[in-house]
Amino acid sequence: MNIVHALGWYFPESLGGTEVYVASLAGRLNAAGQNCTVVAPLAGAHETETYIHQSIPVFRYPIPSVLTRAEAQGRTRVRGGKEFDEIVRSLRPDIVHFHTFLAGLGVDEVRTAKEYSTAVVATNHLASLGFICQRGTLMRWGTTACDGICRPLKCASCELQHRGLSRPLAAAVGLAGFAFRGSALALPEGKATTSLLMTDLIYHNQRKQSELMSLLDRFVFLNRTALDMAIANGGPAGKLSLNYLGTSHENAERKPMPDLVPTGSPIRIGYVGRFTEIKGVLDLARAVRSLPRSLKFTVAMHGRVADSETARTVARLREIAGDDPRLTIEAPIAGADISRAMASFDVLWVPSIWFENGPTVVSEAFAAGTPVIGTTIGAMPELIRHGVDGLLLEPGDWPSIARTIQRIVEHPADTIDSWRRRVPLPRTMSRITEDYLMMYREVLAENTPAVA
Repeated sequence: MNIVHALGWYFPESLGGTEVYVASLAGRLNAAGQNCTVVAPLAGAHETETYIHQSIPVFRYPIPSVLTRAEAQGRTRVRGGKEFDEIVRSLRPDIVHFHTFLAGLGVDEVRTAKEYSTAVVATNHLASLGFICQRGTLMRWGTTACDGICRPLKCASCELQHRGLSRPLAAAVGLAGFAFRGSALALPEGKATTSLLMTDLIYHNQRKQSELMSLLDRFVFLNRTALDMAIANGGPAGKLSLNYLGTSHENAERKPMPDLVPTGSPIRIGYVGRFTEIKGVLDLARAVRSLPRSLKFTVAMHGRVADSETARTVARLREIAGDDPRLTIEAPIAGADISRAMASFDVLWVPSIWFENGPTVVSEAFAAGTPVIGTTIGAMPELIRHGVDGLLLEPGDWPSIARTIQRIVEHPADTIDSWRRRVPLPRTMSRITEDYLMMYREVLAENTPAVA
């Protein structure tokens, strides 16, 4: 099979979980005898760039660094999108597999893929669930888990509050926006008109989601919660499927059982991920700072300072931690070292305050035999068994984090060591790849006319 993987960012300038997933999947598919190519936009480029990453050909087509309102909202096609058309037309793939939808890689590109390939599938990696959540976090008002049902006034108000309006004002502007339905291309650009058009944008997103579902042959979700939300928004159940995340480190050596090597002091807590507020890192820092210095533990936070947002978050982390030596900011962990690093932690902490589709670090920790403490939102309740191989805490509740740290420090045998005995073996990328191959064959068979 000739397979194109399309996503919004890629190596070398972007190192996120979706990019790692696609690189791992494409590499395994190639090893299984398939032919994979990666296609992604590149903001600010002047022409299409091509290169090889981990033996996979990569095409990066140019889109503007600064988008118009209509382009950013998907009301008109992003300049440079036709370069995507030319790439796909030249490759003539059997399958085009989308992994993200954003400006420059949206419904217009799915239409092209439908025209020049036999089948089109997508995997949902983001909390937007396609075009369902405009805020992109599935967190109502940024503080509580959303039910995931897209409603114009509800979602417009939530996004307007995210952009700085108070809740009452956001609700009022969202309600006023009903008067401006259908006026998006007639009104001048500006902050005020963008706010008034938010309700219309949610209606527009609903139309895009509906068209997306009609074009795709399969839409894959990484957890049951997200899949159920897509169905609740009108997604056709027959086109939706589930393929949980897993580890790429399939031969990781698991740490010895606690009967041989019990957890000692100080307790070593690890965090591995992005330095951004939605990951809950500030809550973890607040918890550390609140605990007496006599409590023996360390928190090593590993991540990449990649842009102004992560730099601000790291500065805030340092401000909260002050001179407390127990919390340290560490370099990102290289892929080859992830199993060793996970095994070195007594517990991995994932304090996210937004909808996590996985995250992959849970599988990486389990592969090393390390329990995980996460939050009650997103996919984590489907992966972590509360009180069995870790804990689930309410998102944003830093006093609860502090109490839990104190508990595991004072009673490691009853907490960490008990969980270690029951840490499961996670899914692997090899199994994930097998599931995709089966799905690819199914959709190709569905779209290939039978020979009389």
